[in-house]
Formats: sequence, structure tokens, C-alpha cells
Amino acid sequence: MKKINFLFLFLLLAGWASSAQIVRGPYLEDPTQTTLVMRWQTDTSTPAWLEYGPAPRCNQIMTLTPQGTQHKVVLYGLVPNQDFCYRVYVYNQAQDGVQEPVAGTFRTLFSAERKIVKFVALGATASSAPQEPVSEDPQETSASFFPFMTAKPATPADDSAQARQNLAARIAEEKSDFLIHTGNLTRSGLNADANAEFFTPFEQVLRNMPLFVAVGPNEYGPDRQSRDSKPFFLTNYRRFHDMSWSNATPKYYSFDSANARFIFLDTNVAEGAVWAPDITEKSAQVTWLKSTLAGAGEKWKIVVMNAPAYSSGVRGANNEVFLNLVKIFEEYRVNLVLQGGDLNYERTFPMFRGEPKQNGVTYVTLGTAAATPTKRENPHPSTARFVSQRHYAVVKIVDRRLSAKVYSDKGKLLDSFDLYL
Repeated sequence: MKKINFLFLFLLLAGWASSAQIVRGPYLEDPTQTTLVMRWQTDTSTPAWLEYGPAPRCNQIMTLTPQGTQHKVVLYGLVPNQDFCYRVYVYNQAQDGVQEPVAGTFRTLFSAERKIVKFVALGATASSAPQEPVSEDPQETSASFFPFMTAKPATPADDSAQARQNLAARIAEEKSDFLIHTGNLTRSGLNADANAEFFTPFEQVLRNMPLFVAVGPNEYGPDRQSRDSKPFFLTNYRRFHDMSWSNATPKYYSFDSANARFIFLDTNVAEGAVWAPDITEKSAQVTWLKSTLAGAGEKWKIVVMNAPAYSSGVRGANNEVFLNLVKIFEEYRVNLVLQGGDLNYERTFPMFRGEPKQNGVTYVTLGTAAATPTKRENPHPSTARFVSQRHYAVVKIVDRRLSAKVYSDKGKLLDSFDLYL
């Protein structure tokens, strides 16, 4: 009876709106053990109806969103370690009922005793910027200590749209707890480009994997060095994304799942973004970082940021990030740093005080899912693996072991490594 009455109310409200289409989403963000944020966008103003529940009982709880084009629902009262399913409805063309629902699933974050986490990570879903491309065949480098590189001939093709489709199809097959993005969702940073370069190609992935983003310089816009650029981030990014709470959400934040703490930093002041938070020693972000790392105890400590502390790619390491953050990572025994910045895949040896050391910090550049990969131009002895290829990573933590596999957009295994707590 509850469902019939709820549907009647939905249809009554929908009578005041024209037929609508979902043009973005649903996409999932900010999961906790007991809550989750779900968003979607419609092309015209309409109410919408959401039903959800523990899988496979997708219609246990129902809620209505007010009439509008931007729809956001915060789901409360969830339970940890649980798979949920949901359906989203909007008014149909005939204006006498609802369309076929858009369906998806999600998983709440794990409680500490679970000790198992699986996630997918990628970066730079933006279209290719003008640059010198590399050949379609991946340029690969493995090193036991000092790496060696041989250049490949260039081919000038921007096939970033096809790469997104390839990656999205492969990632959608993964049963992952969530998706991590190392920044630069679009080339322009404009919300107007977000559907084409991110939400539409990764639509199926985002319906089933909650998203966490380490904002990149593109999110601050092309005029990020200007004091007049302050509204850009709010207008084009913050209005459409919900990340775990901190004093500067969604610029930097953290969350725990199982026996791991994930810490997302905003390093864009080092990329010239004047409205990005500072990363110097006494800054609010660095004070928060130290406190968040200290409170992690014996958990895995995984940091995600855009500007790379180590990189042998075209742009190379960001010196400001290296000088301000690397010693902190080492002091608080960070296990893994996922970074973006350079348009390539790279993994360092465990690094401590600028040299490979067994108990150091491993840095992994997940630099491009779509933009044309670039060559290795700044060789450095930190490099353990370098590949000029579009890519994504699948990472699984089981108790004290972290295992990662990195694949190309065409499914080739590019790298694999294990870390131990």
C-alpha cells in the first residue's frame, strides 16, 4: 500500500512538469559505513523517484526528490559491509507514468575488522591537449635501479574518446568498492564539458562505484593564476560533487574503509592555482594532513594527489610538492601515494630521503586514462616501471598485503606489484 500511495504522489507532482530525460548519472559519491550521496541531472525540471534497499531487495525504501534539474539524495540508515541496489525513475513522455528506471548498485564502506578493500584508480579523463604524442605501441621501461629509455616515433591522433569507452567497459566489469580519480576530469574544467569527457563515457561505472576525486589544476580552470578565477571552482566543480567531510571539502579530505585510510590532497597551489589551499609547513592543509596521518594508527595509509612528487615524464616532479610533502609522507610512514600530473604510468621504488629504500614510500603516477600519453624525458633513478600508455589500476588490500595490477585501455597488463604493511 505504501508503494501505491507513493507512486500516486509522484504522478500527481509530475503532472506539473514536462517529460524529462536523465542526462547525467545517477552517480554515487561520499559513501560511509551508514550513508551515501546519490546525484543525477535531468534535461528539464521534474520530480524524481528513488527506491533502494539491500541487494537484491531494491524497493524496500522509497523517496521523492523535489522538482528541478539537479537531483541529490542523501541516503541514511545504511549498514556497513553491505551491497545495495537502487532504481531511479522520472516522468514518461506520455505524462501518465514513469519511464523505465535507471538501475545500479553500491557498497557501503567496510568496518575496521573487515580488512579487505578493493578499488579502481585512474586519472586524466580529459581530452588530449596539444602536445607531442607517442606511437600507439606502448613505450615501456623496467629498471632494477637505473632506467633506460628508447624513444618511439610519434603519431598525431587524438583517440581519447575511444580510450574512454575502452576503459569504461573494462572497469565496469570489476566488482570494486569505489573509484579513485587523480584529477583533471575534463580538459577545460567546465561543467559544460563534464558529460562528454567523464559522466557519459563512464556512466555505467559511476552508477555502481562511488567516486572520490583528488582535484587537479583543470578543476580550477584555465585562468587559475588570476585572482579573478575564484568563482570557477565553485561554479564548475563544487556544485556537482560531494566528498567526505573536512574543513576544506571537497578540496582535501579523508575516509577509512576496512583497515585503510585514504587521504586526498589538493596540491594545485603548486600548479599555479591561486585559490587552492596552501601546502607549506604551517598551512591548514598540512596541519590537517599530519593530524589525519597520526590518527591512522596501524592502518594502511594511502595518499591521493594530482601534482607528482616523483616523475620522470615530460613535466617531471613538482619541486614544491616534493619539498613540502615528501618528508611528511616518510615521517608518518605512508605506504602508497597515487598521483597524476604527467600523462603516463610510472611506479617508483620505495623511496626514502630521495633514494630507493626497502621501507620507503612507493609513488604511482596514474596520469592518463584518455589524453594522449607522453614520453619519458626526465630519467631518474627512482623509476621502477614506466609506460607511455593509457591505463587504470585495480588495487586490492587483504589484511597486511596490497596487490595492484595496472592495465592498458586495451586490456594489456602493464605492471603489477605488491606492498606489505
